[in-house]
Amino acid sequence: MRRLLRLVRNLVLLVVAVGAVVVAIVLFNTLRQGSRQLEVAALPKVDVGAEAVRFRTVSSYDNPDLNADAFAALKAHIERSFPAVHATATQEVVGGRSLLYVWQGSDAAAKPIALLAHQDVVPIAPGTEPDWAVPPFDGVIKDGFVWGRGAWDDKGNLYAMLEAAEALIKAGFKPKRTVYFAFGHDEEVGGLRGAKAMAAALAARNVRLDFVIDEGLLISEGGIKGLDKPAALIGVAEKGYASLALTAKATPGHSSMPPRDTAIGMMSAALAKLEANRLPMRIDGAVGEMFDTLAPEMSGINRAVLSNLWLLKPVLFSEFAKSGPAEAMVRTTTALTIFNAGDKDNVLPGNASATVNFRLLPGDTEAGIVGHIRQTVANDRISIAPLRGNRDPPPVTSTASPSYQLVNRTIREIFNDAVVAPGLMIAGTDSGHYAGIADSIFRFSPLRATTEDLKRFHGTNERLSVEGYADMIRFYRRLLQAAAG
Repeated sequence: MRRLLRLVRNLVLLVVAVGAVVVAIVLFNTLRQGSRQLEVAALPKVDVGAEAVRFRTVSSYDNPDLNADAFAALKAHIERSFPAVHATATQEVVGGRSLLYVWQGSDAAAKPIALLAHQDVVPIAPGTEPDWAVPPFDGVIKDGFVWGRGAWDDKGNLYAMLEAAEALIKAGFKPKRTVYFAFGHDEEVGGLRGAKAMAAALAARNVRLDFVIDEGLLISEGGIKGLDKPAALIGVAEKGYASLALTAKATPGHSSMPPRDTAIGMMSAALAKLEANRLPMRIDGAVGEMFDTLAPEMSGINRAVLSNLWLLKPVLFSEFAKSGPAEAMVRTTTALTIFNAGDKDNVLPGNASATVNFRLLPGDTEAGIVGHIRQTVANDRISIAPLRGNRDPPPVTSTASPSYQLVNRTIREIFNDAVVAPGLMIAGTDSGHYAGIADSIFRFSPLRATTEDLKRFHGTNERLSVEGYADMIRFYRRLLQAAAG
């Protein structure tokens, strides 16, 4: 009996000791990390007006001539608004309506850079026009905001870039390295006619870019639990895009004599399996580096969790599973977007089709997704075909690169209160088309946004604050000075 009691006591002591070691490791990891933020002096603010958005430049995947007059009017407005840019840089129209500017640098040996934005906008959801505080294409300035479709996405960036260049040219600034401005006209429908064509044109001229910067992640205010400061996330990675068309074929016939396997039944079962067997969550690359950078800036349980993912990753995944946007950072997502079958209530259709959209984490590929579907669905009577416009994730940009440090420092100079970290862009941008000709790609919009602001993105009452627009101009002006001066 004594021997048994001693054994139990020793086991208890061992458990306590192991627990104490684990707690000590957790506390050590939580407290040992120092801030990774650059210390810089904040640049002074400037008073700048805002340009209203009045051009109905809605792009179309199927009709390249849609709203041609609006795109022509926007081009003419840009040329009138920025005379110094157009007197100094050369303008080329690519792919019908995209605008490619070359601001020649004095050092032919220096790698050029490119600032990207897009002219086109998404349409207004039918029936929601009365919900807007002001008509979506009137471009009204009200209560300190520029209201209208495209004010935020993405004409704010486009005009801010040109405002910055215009001011620098008038001040006598001459870039040492060549600067490209590439303004696509069909980003909202994939960028195949615009950004892809401009990237191909530069490749044909043997242009190799040091970096490109495009729209992307924002300065999130209050959007990250446990972080009291704004978080400026630089998108060093971007998800890939893969839409797959699934088709189930069966024998058509009368509904009074249904077979065991119908086209609708097979397709429904296949889609249910895909939703129930999503790809696993994982933390690596840009997302892992983001957590490592943010952890020292946090407090409480959030800092402890992010500092000890070796132990507490399941806790984080459990929380992320409750939120679509959070889960999208750590999973290749599965979205059922289109379903078509049948046209009469008493006829069994001969086929049923569906489209499933996947947003791929870096490291995943379209070929791998097709394999996942085949294995999950396990039905040879269902065919799988990729849609046009699919693309694997572009390469991840290193945070050790001088260009990342330059963008980091510029953000800290303009938004001195923000914590800067790398991040993953979960949507697609034009920048992906430049992967073959750029050493580094950054997806960052220098704009503060709350969780309420995010609801306006592609939604109702899109707006850009006048103060925010001034900050955007200051950011691009400083970036051009630092990168090309």
